[in-house]
Amino acid sequence: MEHTPEKTERLAILKQLIKDLHAGAAFDEVKRRFGELIKDVSPGEIADMEQALIAEGMPEEEIKRLCDVHAALFADMLKPPSGPQLGEGHPVDTFKRENEALGAVARDLRAKLTGLGDPPDADEFKQQAGNIQALLEQLGEVEKHYLRKENQLFPVMEQVGITGPPKVMWAVHDDIRALLKSARKAVADGDAIAAVNNGFTFLDKLEDMITKEENILFPMALEKLSDENWTAVRTGEEEIGYALIEPREYADTAAPSTTAAPPSASEHKDALKLSTGALTLEQVNLMLTHLPVDVSFVDENDEVRYYSDVKERIFPRSPGVIGRKVQNCHPPASVHTVQKILEAFRSGEKDVAEFWIELQGKFVHIRYFAVRDGVGKYRGTLEVSQDVTDIRKLKGERRLVNW
Repeated sequence: MEHTPEKTERLAILKQLIKDLHAGAAFDEVKRRFGELIKDVSPGEIADMEQALIAEGMPEEEIKRLCDVHAALFADMLKPPSGPQLGEGHPVDTFKRENEALGAVARDLRAKLTGLGDPPDADEFKQQAGNIQALLEQLGEVEKHYLRKENQLFPVMEQVGITGPPKVMWAVHDDIRALLKSARKAVADGDAIAAVNNGFTFLDKLEDMITKEENILFPMALEKLSDENWTAVRTGEEEIGYALIEPREYADTAAPSTTAAPPSASEHKDALKLSTGALTLEQVNLMLTHLPVDVSFVDENDEVRYYSDVKERIFPRSPGVIGRKVQNCHPPASVHTVQKILEAFRSGEKDVAEFWIELQGKFVHIRYFAVRDGVGKYRGTLEVSQDVTDIRKLKGERRLVNW
């Protein structure tokens, strides 16, 4: 990204101030220097600053650790966002409406927790536990808000070169998720002290994230993203859902597609355009052969059209079955069941049939799915077989961060 000499100098100043903070300089002193050197700062410059620090080797985790301090440093000096008024249905308008709804519930919960006293009164907690849990459940809707940021907004920001701030903010999302889980557990366990402490900590982080979105993230995104970018953000929102509000019709003149994602800059010229992306034939084949399941597809005429060429097969398959009637691929004793499933799928009576068997020391899960097109017409049957022996033994949790 090109910068004027003035912006380049401002960026250097911002970087040095943040480096001083991370090195342990007093916040008030850094803020005083900030005020003397820079009259105001735009959210986009904050993005450029964080991006530059990461590029120079500062770990994202370190930026996340002090992001609250950064926000406090910039809070009084951010330029007010400029530009046209957001239309209804614009992604930022939707995010803001959700923040209003989430903020109202957060205030209700804060009042409930405060009303329990310090330390919390045990009897009052018992009476209010159901109401507190219900408010926490409502605030759990923030998951949809965060998922839309992570899966719709952040990818588009990354396409225009903003990669650092989304990663830092996503990590804070995970902190908030963990705090919500702890608060819910404390209420369910009847632990009044933990419920209040965890609840307040969760609320502090939740409300702080709302402030960061309103004052930094959204103005930054509005400054950096084009109308086409916002159309891409809007695409697919309904699949994730909305937090505590009903969506409005997108009022932008460039109506977003509801079926296909916009092509990325790296899309291959020979790629097959799918409903949610594009893949080359090689990529499709590699993906299907690396699935941890056996997959077969039978068309609407009951003819076998495909089976996945996986390394460890559960049931034997060979090229001779391609084009063969599926009824002829099963032993006589089970043909009537196969026919019954196909007829139920074809008529629309059923959409799924599943079975499980023990086979040579393995526990095998077999599922059949009716495949229908956009207007509901039957187009075939997908068979998915999976060895779930080890899956059935799983207990507890192993999260991605523990890998």
